[in-house]
Amino acid sequence: MQGGQLVTSDVVEADVSEHAPAPRASRQPRRRRRSSAPAPWRPKLVMIGADAAALIVTALLSVLLFDWWDPTAGSSRNELLWSTLATLPVWLGLFANQRLYNTRFIGRRIDEFRRIVNATLLGTLSVSLVANLAGVLLRRSSLVILALVACLTVTIEREVARRTFQRLRQGGRMVRYVVVAGANPEGRDIAAMLKAEPWLGYEVIGFVDDTAPAREPVPGVPLLGGFGDIQGVLQEYPNASVIVATSGVESTVTNRLARDLLDQGVHVELSSTLRDISSQRLTVRPLGRFPIVYVEPVTRGGWRAAAKRSFDVVAAAIGLVLTAPIALVAAIAIKLDSRGPFLFSQVRVGQDSDPFPVLKFRTMVVDAEAQLADLMDSNEADGPLFKMAHDPRITRVGRFLRKTSIDELPQLWNVLRGDMSLVGPRPALPHETEEWDALLAQRLRVKPGITGMWQVSGRSDTSFEDYTRLDLYYVDNWSLATDLAILAKTIPVVLLRQGAR
Repeated sequence: MQGGQLVTSDVVEADVSEHAPAPRASRQPRRRRRSSAPAPWRPKLVMIGADAAALIVTALLSVLLFDWWDPTAGSSRNELLWSTLATLPVWLGLFANQRLYNTRFIGRRIDEFRRIVNATLLGTLSVSLVANLAGVLLRRSSLVILALVACLTVTIEREVARRTFQRLRQGGRMVRYVVVAGANPEGRDIAAMLKAEPWLGYEVIGFVDDTAPAREPVPGVPLLGGFGDIQGVLQEYPNASVIVATSGVESTVTNRLARDLLDQGVHVELSSTLRDISSQRLTVRPLGRFPIVYVEPVTRGGWRAAAKRSFDVVAAAIGLVLTAPIALVAAIAIKLDSRGPFLFSQVRVGQDSDPFPVLKFRTMVVDAEAQLADLMDSNEADGPLFKMAHDPRITRVGRFLRKTSIDELPQLWNVLRGDMSLVGPRPALPHETEEWDALLAQRLRVKPGITGMWQVSGRSDTSFEDYTRLDLYYVDNWSLATDLAILAKTIPVVLLRQGAR
């Protein structure tokens, strides 16, 4: 769970056809167990120190870059340095004002980046004001350099901190015990996700539910008793949190649990059934006596669409020029390795169901389509996709091109033509769309992309269910910031060849 948003990575099916009252566990008194999670203020203190170090590095780098940009700057370099260092407490205060030390936002890249940009702009303004008060007029170019370097440095520092925290949690450090209230399908999904993704920092000790299956709802996660037994569980695990699976718990029980536990200082989280809607679009607002969750609509037209298309055109044009030598070598290698053209064209379904020819470097033998029927028994994929670990149709050069994703470079031409975007759902084959229901057809509301949430989340290692869920999540929650985040994540995925076959 991150910021109230649940993303299920694995669904554990349990037999819920026969329910029985949850047994009241008669646990023997045991030694009180404390989680390895530090006090809430410690990670915040670490982040403050890391931000301060990043800002000092920012000041030094900005001076060096300003000196390179304008060798005639003279004393302006020192004035920029000391003005930045003098406003260091102001910068940290602005970070706090932007809630960058709130655990709800630590770890949420896109939302965190927005807040970093806001704080950086205000911090740069404070540097200019302090310099003016000291009778110094800083050059505009130096302030622009400072703002850009600060954004980059703090973002990198935050990513390093995030990965460090994740590694510590993966190794059993900084882990918080958690009790899941509600053993319904949603509660089981939550527990299964937390078990499968230990880097989130939760260790599920069990469920509490008044009505639940007699056996363990999730393997390795026992049923500890009913809702009335939660106090005994928390006495044994004094630092434990409680996640309430609200879809399976009556509102009166949820309110009572939340009120009683919060009064005792217990960390309580309530699940949201809106798991396919980005938490950044959700805002809790009062409506009379009721808290109402407002869902911000997604705007795909207007200036956002124009900005996305402009970025696609510029980036695709630059990409075609920069990768031209690689493309030339790939084309020659394909021709030398096997007979047939070096390009492969296949009809795919684009935005609004419009068909278009997608271009790729040929990685298979020329009669690959004719051989497909004979290989269907070896299909390792679920759904309409075909995946085979050692597909005999792939050529020697083709295997390398796929591993390095070089085979997809011609799709930059599709982007330039307007058939595709740099970021979007995977372009589907016509026979795949014939099996889609109305929900899956929502993928056709946007242009398909060279990369996307599916491509950076495992690619060939991703199940059909996860592939469709990720693509639909992108369609439902699209934003320019999301596109930039996916593009940034694509780079290490391609370099490390994650999920490529």
